[in-house]
Amino acid sequence: MNFLTIGHRGVMGVEPENTLRSFVAADRAGLDVIELDLHLSKDGALVVMHDADVDRTTDGTGPIADKTLAELRALDAGRGERVPTFEEVLDAVRAPLQAEIKDTAAARALAEVMHRRDLVGRVEVLSFHDEAVAEIARLVPGVRTALVASRYGTDVVDRAVAVGATTLVLNIRRLTLEVVEKARKANLRIIGWVVNTQDHLRLVRALQLDGATTDYPDIKRTGRFTA
Repeated sequence: MNFLTIGHRGVMGVEPENTLRSFVAADRAGLDVIELDLHLSKDGALVVMHDADVDRTTDGTGPIADKTLAELRALDAGRGERVPTFEEVLDAVRAPLQAEIKDTAAARALAEVMHRRDLVGRVEVLSFHDEAVAEIARLVPGVRTALVASRYGTDVVDRAVAVGATTLVLNIRRLTLEVVEKARKANLRIIGWVVNTQDHLRLVRALQLDGATTDYPDIKRTGRFTA
């Protein structure tokens, strides 16, 4: 399999994260996959934001769950961008997507869209939470899933296998050869995040990972030539 370059929240190193502007830039840069984050608004809309509240990435304050879609739309998400819905991203870019969900409620909302729009081939579902991975797998037969981990040991492989994930998305600052070898024995793909420098890229290539999640589109170009 070719080494994948995955745009983190679009290309958040150069554009406002998780906005249509960022996703379109990632698509135009030729990144292989685009990663995004999903939350539910107060009125049940599947919206694209990373944090549970709007404070860091918009000019508003408070939890996403306390705001309707219309209220979220009124916020500036950076450079005049608005908070997009998941379906708007589907329509705005052509690239495959990695959709990260935070809980089982988001899994249920995502499952409805995946069935309605036949997205099993286009969308891989990620989560830090084992129960959310298991729930989306139950709701959408055949969906590709990945377990994400920041602080972990070799047990992360057992966790991924237990919930039927086929991929691990792992913080490269904690990645060891022992974890990689155990994951390979379990036939899991491994994606490293976040890969923003040539040193990071050399590390993930030396460990023979399957791909890198990056904030910068230049990694796509240089990744081909880094051994």
